Amino acid sequence: MAYRDLDRPPLDAAALRAALTGPDRFWNDIVVTSETGSTNADVAAAARAGAPEGTIHTTDLQTAGRGRLDRAWESPAGSGVIVSVLLRPDSVPAGRWVWLPLLVGLAVDATVHECGVESGLKWPNDVLVDGRKIAGILLERVDTPVGSAAIVGVGLNVSLRREELPVDTATSLALEDATETDRTIVLRGFLRNLEALYRAWAAAGGDPGSGIRDSYVRRCVTLGTRVRVSLPDGGSLEGQATGIDEFGRLLVDDRAISAGDITHVRPAT
Repeated sequence: MAYRDLDRPPLDAAALRAALTGPDRFWNDIVVTSETGSTNADVAAAARAGAPEGTIHTTDLQTAGRGRLDRAWESPAGSGVIVSVLLRPDSVPAGRWVWLPLLVGLAVDATVHECGVESGLKWPNDVLVDGRKIAGILLERVDTPVGSAAIVGVGLNVSLRREELPVDTATSLALEDATETDRTIVLRGFLRNLEALYRAWAAAGGDPGSGIRDSYVRRCVTLGTRVRVSLPDGGSLEGQATGIDEFGRLLVDDRAISAGDITHVRPAT
């Protein structure tokens, strides 16, 4: 396949399928495209058509991606890992699905570490390196003919150059001198990490006491920090982030926050 940037080869679909799919494997289908509007939209459409759990869509270029709060999200072709997966945690009570984006954050964080970069988690679903965003996560729940499904999308900056950063508070694996910037290898590592965490969580019925909550608390750089919360209703509050409760909510001065835009006002001590 021809491509313009020699530092940004296309994803190796054959290598991904060989490493991750096959009889009795969790990941059963990997759709790799050179360009698409939105991998989340693609997986949502597949879910509504009856696609099974373990379906993956990934692309070299996403042209109509959306982040949290419906923000536009895009990056140059071949510069990041853009992937969405279909999960059907039927054994997990609906009230515990709130842990899914936090679980995925742990998988991304572990992958960044495997690439030689120290990172941490900003509640609810960003991965940071020294306060700079390297990855974001978006979870959507959709109704399908065979029950509800979770669509989890991840955008991880891999080879973004400084002049390509969307904001000066972003970063990439390359800018952090990562030991691995091959997107195929990074994506493979992420999917393996996600599978291990998800299987354990689902086997425990989504119980946060099975280890997922403790793991998240250990990796969450928001905790111990003074934060400003912009609430969905337009209000705001400021206080100390003190913990994560059993429903995955952030405790700010012991008030439980289930959704909001978080700004770290002062670094954790």
